[in-house]
Amino acid sequence: MMDLVGNSLQDQELLARIEGLNRLKMWVDASVHRAVDALVDSRGHASDVAVELALLLSVSEQHARRMVDLSTALVHRLPQTLAAMESGVLDSYRASKVASATAWLNDSQAREVDSTIAPRLEGKNPHKVRRVTTYWALKADPEGAARRASVRRAERSVQLLPGEDGMSTLLADLPAEVASSAYARIDRMARTLRGGNESRTLDQLRADVFAELLLGSNTTGSGAKADVHVYVDLATLAGLNDNPAQLAGYGPIAADVARQIAEEPSSTWRRIVTDPLTGVPVDVGRQRYRPPAVTDEFVRVRDRECRFPSCHRPAHFGDNDHHIPWNRQGPTNQANLVNLCRRHHRLKDRPGWTYRLHPHTGAVTVTSPSGATYTSKPEPLHDPPPF
Repeated sequence: MMDLVGNSLQDQELLARIEGLNRLKMWVDASVHRAVDALVDSRGHASDVAVELALLLSVSEQHARRMVDLSTALVHRLPQTLAAMESGVLDSYRASKVASATAWLNDSQAREVDSTIAPRLEGKNPHKVRRVTTYWALKADPEGAARRASVRRAERSVQLLPGEDGMSTLLADLPAEVASSAYARIDRMARTLRGGNESRTLDQLRADVFAELLLGSNTTGSGAKADVHVYVDLATLAGLNDNPAQLAGYGPIAADVARQIAEEPSSTWRRIVTDPLTGVPVDVGRQRYRPPAVTDEFVRVRDRECRFPSCHRPAHFGDNDHHIPWNRQGPTNQANLVNLCRRHHRLKDRPGWTYRLHPHTGAVTVTSPSGATYTSKPEPLHDPPPF
């Protein structure tokens, strides 16, 4: 026992050291960005600075150009994000997610989003930083977002990228809800083939199902449809406002896109209509192949994604796990069920890992073998009303 306690304390000291050094690195990165922007101001030509930085730092010119672009955006368009870096809240990579998600906005709109999201960035991983930034960028210019979505949908394409060792990549650039629905169907069909004498991995099964569907040689014997959840508040669905909607496993989508999905009569996507005041689901579309049990459905709709901190696997691909195990008299109800992807479901049973569900808030706290705790709480589907 003493050895275990000693190791735990040593782990905590090491984690604290890593955290402190990482905060220092964030401050250094922010200082580098300020210096790069000052050099651009001095030279007057960003392209010249990128060439010199590539030589100085032994990086590619493309990498150096991205560095210059990010530095310029942080100093002139995203000063609060840069300040977050200087205070040890945000690293350069996560700051780049803010910059890319606001790149299409004008300077005034970008600074507005920057000011709004700055207090919301601490503790968020890159995926969540991109999501929260995208959400407020869509709110800052909903008309521009709708135009961009229309243009990008017109640019949909399929590309064949030759690989090595007899492999190639087939890349389809599709609207988010179409890609999500296609993947959900492939995943559902692949999972029906598991078990028995099947030796292929799930990834191999998905690849084979995908090829069979495209080539018209479907031997899986399954045409099962799958759900893709789109969350949109009532007022937006009615066209009274333009709050961004949420596509499970993807993130915010423009209000105009959500309305197109909801109004499509042959849509295979589930629209989850939420109360604009509380965010609680008030209607679940019934276009489905096989309705699940009411409780199972509610938990998946409520959780949206795997509840392990930093995981974004859509809930309809995961497991609804009994927080208090069934064999310990854990009830099968909404208060005791939480959605976890298969990987994080299995991690729960590994030595040293404990999960705690807070039934009143819906938060999940995970404790690692070192004793560190990480909490996941479902973020609201839309910002609260201004009253």
